[in-house]
Amino acid sequence: MAGEALSPAHYPYCVSIRLYDTSARQIRDFIPLSPGCVSIYLCGATVQAAPHIGHIRSGLNFDIMRRWFTYRGYDVTFVRNVTDIDDKIIKKAAEQGEPWWAIGYRNECAFNTAYDALGCLRPTYEPRATGHVPEMIEMMRGLIERGHAYAADGNVYFDVRSYPDYLALSNQDLEDLLQPSEGETGKRDPRDFAMWKAAKPGEPSWETPWGRGRPGWHLECSAMAHKYLGEAFDIHGGGIDLIFPHHENEIAQAKGYGDDFASYWCHNAWVTMSGEKMSKSLDNSVLVADMVQRWRPIVLRYYLGTPHYRSTIEYSEEALREAESAFARIEGFVQRVCEKAGKTVEPADEVPLAFAEAMDDDLGVPQALAIVHTTVRQGNSALTADDKETAVARLAEVRAMLRVLGLDPLDEHWSGGPGDRGDDLHGVVDSLVRLVLEQRQAARARKDYGTADAIRDQLQQSGLAIEDTPSGPRWSLS
Repeated sequence: MAGEALSPAHYPYCVSIRLYDTSARQIRDFIPLSPGCVSIYLCGATVQAAPHIGHIRSGLNFDIMRRWFTYRGYDVTFVRNVTDIDDKIIKKAAEQGEPWWAIGYRNECAFNTAYDALGCLRPTYEPRATGHVPEMIEMMRGLIERGHAYAADGNVYFDVRSYPDYLALSNQDLEDLLQPSEGETGKRDPRDFAMWKAAKPGEPSWETPWGRGRPGWHLECSAMAHKYLGEAFDIHGGGIDLIFPHHENEIAQAKGYGDDFASYWCHNAWVTMSGEKMSKSLDNSVLVADMVQRWRPIVLRYYLGTPHYRSTIEYSEEALREAESAFARIEGFVQRVCEKAGKTVEPADEVPLAFAEAMDDDLGVPQALAIVHTTVRQGNSALTADDKETAVARLAEVRAMLRVLGLDPLDEHWSGGPGDRGDDLHGVVDSLVRLVLEQRQAARARKDYGTADAIRDQLQQSGLAIEDTPSGPRWSLS
């Protein structure tokens, strides 16, 4: 047996899910603000360019979090914003001689295509920054009235000294702080940050009580989280690079305004290349659009989604090939059992207890995935013993676990779609391998067993397992 099964029908507030909270710097028991409900705000894309796999990792990690909470019986509200106006987008517009909104929309579509290709569920709400200027104005007005912000030269700044807990999330000392320069004028303290930037010639702008201008990066998320999730919500997520200044500044704005804001802060680690964070500015990024032309999207999801969300992924072609081989072992088992059963085996209603315990412990996907592979091995042993009933039971458990991870190869999402060339590539490989197997069969027929064995050995060295069956030879990735 793969382990005792546990039903998702247990009352959610009886389930002990634990998450690493960046603000507490430790793993904490998750206690929702509202029993049976989870509210999540994830910092989404800044759409100045098409997404690379480092961008999309965050969406994948929090998609798995959302799926697990849903499995555990929670009603999940998931908000992922789009930053469609900022310095980078405006700079790109000037360089390319294109409207800022055209660049933003094109890249927003590219992000959504990437999320869809890798099987991320659509968010409950996906607000754009430019659609929430009235909410930003209202928040700035409240912060000025409470003494946390001030207007100067058409800009609006947050006074960091007015909020005593500023920098508690990143655990920095205000006296040592170097706030990123934003080029605005009129600051009382160089560490104060811009919530609103005065209009410059040729740049987009909106009318406010303090003059025309545009949003600062940080204000938008505080305002949108307040609108869609209220004064308090459960989880705020994003990449570790957002802890400072973005998330520190969000907290200062929201709490200065009077919100309790997020109860838990969860951050995913980077995808790196040669030890450096993957970034367009470093010219070391690997675009998702290119990757899904070379690798099946489900394999890319396996590669990016199965390491622990707080661990760094060092990109390499070798690691991707290992992910492809590991997933092929799972997929091969699924296919063989369905063939043996003569039907599609439905997922079990419950996942094995050991899998659930791993996921409950700060989304321990690597440990949970080990349970998947153990169950696959048990199922393969049952197939070898011609124990169809046990093999089918193991497959039902495997599909239940894969469904939680968004990796069930029989899910209709993976049956085809933009960028999914898996079936085509499998067909090409299958045709080539069968040609070689026909040569092996011909060698055996003329009793040239040396040549037949050499062909088999070469195929095995290439990572293929050959199984002789009454209906002829069958291959799979070993």
